[in-house]
Amino acid sequence: MALVNLSLRNYRCFAERQDVELRPITVVLGKNNSGKSALVRAPLILQTGIRNDHPLPFDLEQFGDDAPEFTDLVHGRLDLSSVTIGLGLTGPGGEEYTLDATVQNVPELYSQRVLEWSLTSGGRRASYTWVSGRTDEELEQQVYRRPDRSTVSMDFKGLLPTELPDGDGTGWFAPERVRSSFDVIHHLGPFRFKPKRLVRLPAREPDHDEFGSRTAEILAYDHVRRKGRLINKINEYLRTALPAWELKVQPHLDGYAVGLRSLETKDLWVPATDIGTGISQILPFLVRRAQDELDPPERDVLEVVEEPELHLHPSAQAMLADLYIRAIDVASVRFLVETHSEAFLLRLRRRVAEGELDAKRLALYFVDDGGEFSTVRRINVDELGNVDYWPEGIFEEGFEEVRALAEAQETRLESDAG
Repeated sequence: MALVNLSLRNYRCFAERQDVELRPITVVLGKNNSGKSALVRAPLILQTGIRNDHPLPFDLEQFGDDAPEFTDLVHGRLDLSSVTIGLGLTGPGGEEYTLDATVQNVPELYSQRVLEWSLTSGGRRASYTWVSGRTDEELEQQVYRRPDRSTVSMDFKGLLPTELPDGDGTGWFAPERVRSSFDVIHHLGPFRFKPKRLVRLPAREPDHDEFGSRTAEILAYDHVRRKGRLINKINEYLRTALPAWELKVQPHLDGYAVGLRSLETKDLWVPATDIGTGISQILPFLVRRAQDELDPPERDVLEVVEEPELHLHPSAQAMLADLYIRAIDVASVRFLVETHSEAFLLRLRRRVAEGELDAKRLALYFVDDGGEFSTVRRINVDELGNVDYWPEGIFEEGFEEVRALAEAQETRLESDAG
């Protein structure tokens, strides 16, 4: 099931409820330390509550050694507090579900409980409230109260009950179906590793991680096992930004090396460790795009990308926008992007005006740090690429610098003339 809407309350820096519609391309912008990363990473947290066979609402141990504590997710990091989330889901047949859950920290149990839970689809609704301190000892299940004040015993795995009580959801809600069909969520963080100078051929095709640390191995595997299909596609992407170079994998000693080969100077090849930082930073993104285009995923994918423009020249940042547009046309992949790039946003708006990107497939959000807590505001884009609102101080720095430069020049000229 595709995650198409997201709401958060009392989550990290967001004290009040914030609603975000996830369109094929959803872009989040804002100043530093405003809460952008907290917002775009929220689906990563929430998926641990869906793909979860653990009784805890969120299986934060999936994040490894740097996993957050539950109190790290709570606004103000209070022990006796809760987080409320809402998920809007669309099934493969077009059916729509809205799932709302409040997760309460229970310090005396060193655990958390689903305090309130509701599910709505069409005209049907099921809702429950945890009866604090009561447990069905025989079944070891938690006791919940329905709106009619009757009580039922329920067992949760993550954010989903193992099943709804008789009569409440029979025939219209299947928790296991939600778990098995929920979005595949990928993440590419803002700190990407450069490809290694030399890698061995992997026995099986490597998977990605949030740091792009396996990029060289993936390319080496493609070079040997897939006849360079990915590499050819990536070179197609790079043709505009790097017309005089192409990505190349070549044998070296007892392994393989990734680099760029000159198309103008014979036998000139530069290893990836020595190429421009921007190119090495964007390689993991290009590899994923090529994989999705050549072998479109069978399930819905939500890809969270933080600062894809890292270390790229503005012209290449604009090129990224075109790759996103191309990606949503060829595969069932949607993007949630955090960016500081004016060039990236302007290219998206330009493509809307040119008719190459439907404005309904683009959503822009601004995260505003109000001091005590942050808020999320939608920036609507019409069919001509115009916006109905623009946050003060965002991308105005260039204008202000030019104005200050002109004033300084005028002052110097007047001084010299005097």
